[in-house]
Amino acid sequence: MEQNDKQKKRKRMGGRREKPEYDQKMLDLARVTRVVKGGRRFRFRATLVIGNRKGRVGVGVGKGGDVSDAIQKAYNDAKKNLVDVTLSNGTIAYDVSAKEGSAKLLLKPAREGRGLIAGGAIRAVADLVGIKDIVSKSLGSSNALNLSRATIKALKSLEGGAVKPRTKEKVAAKTEVVEGEKEAK
Repeated sequence: MEQNDKQKKRKRMGGRREKPEYDQKMLDLARVTRVVKGGRRFRFRATLVIGNRKGRVGVGVGKGGDVSDAIQKAYNDAKKNLVDVTLSNGTIAYDVSAKEGSAKLLLKPAREGRGLIAGGAIRAVADLVGIKDIVSKSLGSSNALNLSRATIKALKSLEGGAVKPRTKEKVAAKTEVVEGEKEAK
């Protein structure tokens, strides 16, 4: 009897489970303790990265009395903190670096087919944003939350062009000098 009700409900809803809007990856799940008069109170803290592999990614943290509450709160927090990232041919346009807390990192574009050369939180964020080829180096702390936030900060700082913004200024300055020399002759 119960089986028939589930089958009928599935047929009404289209016959299969709907695909989630964003893929998610758990970076960290920690049991945190608060000492009170009667003893210890345990809660859970979840750090989660979500992304659609097409240029949108977000990181969130949630605390709850049990693991599922913490994960749901982290998912909602990550949805609030989504950012759009500009990608070019499955990699980033130029070298970027960022710092969050004591976590420092460096991201460099890689040739096609090189793969994700990154570890831990940086790899999770790069994968969920849709980057196929990248080289990264973590220079400071290995804290997953700070590394993921620093990665998003670095990716957010990218602009759409294939040339570094500083290089554009140098090229503009050189062309002005060359034009000035032509006019003097």
